[in-house]
Amino acid sequence: MMQMKPWKDVLSELEAGSAERESAPERPHDVVDRLRGTGFLALRVPRAHGGADASLRRVFEALIDVARADSNVAQALRAHFAYVEGLRFAPSGAFQAITDGSVIGNAITEPTGAAAGDFAGLSTVFTRTGDGWTITGTKFYSTGTLYADRVWVWGVTEQGVPASALIPLDRPGITVVDDWDGFGQRASGSGTTHFAGTPATTDEVVVAGSEPPPRLAIGAFLQLWLTAVVVGNLEAASNDAQTLLRGRRRGITHGTTELPRHDPVLLQQVGDIASKAYAARVIVLDAASLLDDVDARLHAGELDGTAAQEAGRRVAEAKISVERLALDAATALFEVGGASATRAGANLDRHWRNIRTLASHNSTRIKARVIGDHVINGSDLPDNTYF
Repeated sequence: MMQMKPWKDVLSELEAGSAERESAPERPHDVVDRLRGTGFLALRVPRAHGGADASLRRVFEALIDVARADSNVAQALRAHFAYVEGLRFAPSGAFQAITDGSVIGNAITEPTGAAAGDFAGLSTVFTRTGDGWTITGTKFYSTGTLYADRVWVWGVTEQGVPASALIPLDRPGITVVDDWDGFGQRASGSGTTHFAGTPATTDEVVVAGSEPPPRLAIGAFLQLWLTAVVVGNLEAASNDAQTLLRGRRRGITHGTTELPRHDPVLLQQVGDIASKAYAARVIVLDAASLLDDVDARLHAGELDGTAAQEAGRRVAEAKISVERLALDAATALFEVGGASATRAGANLDRHWRNIRTLASHNSTRIKARVIGDHVINGSDLPDNTYF
């Protein structure tokens, strides 16, 4: 099993300067690199292959801690952990790259064309050559690829069959562009990746069969990852609210106490934010426990549709609930700090911006409508990685 550096040390390193990094032109390659020696990247790797074989609940506990310290780093590692989840079902169990410390990025979503979740409609083409393949296409939302060593790219063959490959980012024809311009999660490395006749070996390319396996379990994992990062942001906002109130020295003439830290209205506000953070963490970890049950059933060959649907539903409900708690709390933070909390130098607005950006990945209203149809009419949940 890989020896892990103490999490307390790593988290303090991540948290130091995270507010400044979020708006800096330089990207946090160094803090991503610090996680290589901690064992965090191999939490889900089986012990037989040098990892910790941690439960999903433990992974999401650690993820929330990382996201609280630096939510951009936490989001950047989403594709890495999703790839490892797939490896756990691969016969070969090719975990060497992970245990050696490689970071995996993604090149899946495209700026135009196929709807989210439609892998058969991708325009990136895998072309067969005499001794392998070439890959040509453009990807957007390549979260984490800016910090990665290898990229997980998806497309279709010339016959329209979904295909994927994990290839080193130093291959010819790959260009990673740091052009993500969203107002939140600015340092998540979610820009554009171009492939221009990029070579891939036969061993690296996986072509899907005519009957791809259900994707609901991995989809729920991917969606809960984003919600967990929201929780980390919420906990950071709660910590900042407490720091703000402890440090305030100027009250207001019609306030009830000389020092703001004793004002019952402000104390109530801080307590409310802290309570929302606690509730959000509990919601995510409960959903993670359901995913652990699904994972165990999958590996035992005993997964039924009911268990997968239940986990998918709870993950979607977690997003809806946590998003509302987090956005409300991130707004209330400014009521604790007053006008000085809005100063650009404090960068406290990053919590709301980051939460709003993460919550926008999938429509909450659409998820709520699907859940309503599921609980009232018994309709199945969508079997794709975007629900």
